[in-house]
Amino acid sequence: MIETSACASYPVSPEALPWMPVGPGESVKLLCVFRDGLGRALLLRLEPGCVVPRHRHLGDVHALNLAGTRELIETGALVRAGDYVYEPAGNVDSWRVVGDEPLVVHIVAHGAMEYLDEHDAVTRRDTGASLLDAYRRHCADNGLVARDLQAPSARR
Repeated sequence: MIETSACASYPVSPEALPWMPVGPGESVKLLCVFRDGLGRALLLRLEPGCVVPRHRHLGDVHALNLAGTRELIETGALVRAGDYVYEPAGNVDSWRVVGDEPLVVHIVAHGAMEYLDEHDAVTRRDTGASLLDAYRRHCADNGLVARDLQAPSARR
């Protein structure tokens, strides 16, 4: 049993965190990596025209569009600023930014995400831990102080 006095909120100011490039026209502000090392909370920024290739989620994903519009390629659905998308574990999708405005999405993802080729072979696997490693490298390479973005463990 976890004592409630041992649990504390974990505030993070996104303005204090760098945008970390992760691909052409794509950058991330990692907000928190969950204790399991798989899940994470982040802000994703994509430039107009950018495409997120086919990928599979191994855990549930919650995504809230903060700015811009994206099209879910498989269904043609448009997701605008203020819209929320739930993606269950096992979901495979791809999407693209539409319009002239950059897209910013707040994402909470549980489990790994696997990028897939046209034969469904995994070409890349992202987890909270792999993004945390990339964040630390990005900070070191750019003379930035890396914040501790791993969720603290509750004391028992």
